[in-house]
Amino acid sequence: MNFRAMSLVLGTCAALLCGQGFAQSPTPIRGELVAIDATSLTVHRPAGDTVKIAVKPELVVGALKNLALADIKPGSFIGTATKTAPDGKLVAMEVFVFPEAGRGTGEGHYPWNLAPGSMMTNANVDTVVTGVDGRILKLSFKGGSKQVTVPAGVPVVTPAPATRADLVVGKRVFMMATGEPSSLSAARVTVEKDGVVPPM
Repeated sequence: MNFRAMSLVLGTCAALLCGQGFAQSPTPIRGELVAIDATSLTVHRPAGDTVKIAVKPELVVGALKNLALADIKPGSFIGTATKTAPDGKLVAMEVFVFPEAGRGTGEGHYPWNLAPGSMMTNANVDTVVTGVDGRILKLSFKGGSKQVTVPAGVPVVTPAPATRADLVVGKRVFMMATGEPSSLSAARVTVEKDGVVPPM
């Protein structure tokens, strides 16, 4: 993998599912692009508010491509946002399959803001079992392990290339922003491309 491709992969991974490894606690920002200029992206969030994110000319832009559920195999390193079912089981809302260069990014199990009470688990896939409600992934990470059910139809994605030209009003984006709520900034953004919306 050449340097440019490696930078894209690592940048996209960091922009997506990085958890507790940041000096500043990052804020996941997702929504629809409603304005773009040389120094900022304005995003309308699902909650109904609009937030302006400062960016620099060297902003790293990435996208995603779909994978099949069968592409999640033992040995894969993934990030998955989950909700807790009434029976206490963790159920995937989406799965991000890291390229090998991104292994270890944001490793762990911690709160996420995709939905009320949701969690994020970045971990190695130890086993994959086909169950009644979907595939059951047994995951391990430093300090713990979890079991997650991935129902059919849940988005499964991995990084794909994109450029700043792909940032278009109306496209949906995801980024990890840092700073105070009134002055957020981001170094990387993942944008909707070829119909694949960032699901995390």
